[in-house]
Amino acid sequence: MIKALILDLDGVICDTAHFHYIAWKRLAAEYDYELSESDNEALKGVSRVDSLIRILQWAKKEISPEQFEQDLLRKNAWYLDMVEEMGPQDLLPGVGSFVESAQKLQIPLALGSASKNARTVLTKVGLLDAFQAIVDASQISRGKPDPETFTTAAELLGFAPNECIVFEDSLAGIQAALAGGMRAIGIGKPSDLPGAELHINNLGEYNFADFQ
Repeated sequence: MIKALILDLDGVICDTAHFHYIAWKRLAAEYDYELSESDNEALKGVSRVDSLIRILQWAKKEISPEQFEQDLLRKNAWYLDMVEEMGPQDLLPGVGSFVESAQKLQIPLALGSASKNARTVLTKVGLLDAFQAIVDASQISRGKPDPETFTTAAELLGFAPNECIVFEDSLAGIQAALAGGMRAIGIGKPSDLPGAELHINNLGEYNFADFQ
């Protein structure tokens, strides 16, 4: 029986993916590499460190460990400048009604995000108090598609993995949920998110009557 719901952040609750894209694209340009939208798709659900590793590989660029850390900080600063302007108006369609339904039904919610800025973003959009557990990249050692993000969230909620449903918009996230023994609902096209048991366009399309 399903007892809890675990949500990804970017692309599920709000769309900060384009902020990441702008920041990564700016950094990649310094490596003489033009980051494409398809490149950015491959970075969805991937940690900041692993994203930079991939970009450097694509750019065939090598930098020192010190420069690596500095570039991570610069990219994050650019991203946070854009996050600072966020508000409730940046919630994706259906998020508000989804959270309200979960609260009325007393269904615990957890966040499982690859972002280290998850709490900042949730605060900006007014949803920090909606989650009984929040897991971000600062709390785990292995990012998606490893299941650690979601299994940690389930543990914090006090439920077994098979008692949780994960909502994800990235393939890495779907794979992480399945690897952790959870059911997975994809926010997006079936062709982009194989393995999900159900595909919806946004959280507002989820039918809580199916919650079981």
